[in-house]
Amino acid sequence: MKIYCDPLGDFVELPEKPRRIVSLASGLTEALVEMGYGNAIVGISEFCPRYTPQLPAPIVGDYLKIDAQKMRAIQPDLILITTGIQRALARKLHQDGWPVYALPLPNSLHGVLENVLALGALVDDLPAARSLTQTWNRLFLELDSNCPSPRPRIYTELWFGKHVRMMGGLTFVHDLVEAAGGENIFGSLRAGYLELDLQEVQRRQPDIFLCFSEPEHPVQAADLLRERGWNFPIIQADVSIEHNLIHDGPSMMKAARWLHGEITRIASETR
Repeated sequence: MKIYCDPLGDFVELPEKPRRIVSLASGLTEALVEMGYGNAIVGISEFCPRYTPQLPAPIVGDYLKIDAQKMRAIQPDLILITTGIQRALARKLHQDGWPVYALPLPNSLHGVLENVLALGALVDDLPAARSLTQTWNRLFLELDSNCPSPRPRIYTELWFGKHVRMMGGLTFVHDLVEAAGGENIFGSLRAGYLELDLQEVQRRQPDIFLCFSEPEHPVQAADLLRERGWNFPIIQADVSIEHNLIHDGPSMMKAARWLHGEITRIASETR
């Protein structure tokens, strides 16, 4: 079938029912597995095994490059990728004639769920995709309806390797924190990620410090608090399935449950 891919600005030729799929985005890989298409995945990125350790598919690339020799040996009929930092790789794969489809990097939970539906359309199984999105929506609505009152004000600091960002309102991480029972202190700002401004954090008077870091550059929230002279309760997040704030695959539901429990516990202890 010929289908228009907006991020690529071009039509791509794909089979009606792809059965040799390479996924270079861990959230998409995990969603496919949840939809029952693990057996169709023949190649993954080096980050996918964190979320789908049971997959036997070989690693054929990462966010920025592929192993062309492995890719030629696999002969995929669909390569899944996102925009953002992967956009250049997506365009190169398309120019080189690979059957690639790029999905937009989501700015909200709605964008995450739209991508799941797009996956369902690509593998010709919208019912499986809708079932997954409905489960996801139901959980977020359930958590949101059982939030502490008043909601604790959350300052979220995200360490992407050595690069630190504060969380604004234009990211699915904001939706995760809000559904889990917190109020993002920068939620009204129309940006996903913000430059660090510790004076502004103090001015907004958060109740909880939520800190995420990756294993390549581990950051301890308790150390940051001591350095800054702050005295907030801490929630420490990482890349494990249950504690990952920045992963947009189905295990986000596990992270939401965990975060809801932590926020609720701290709220009850500080009343």
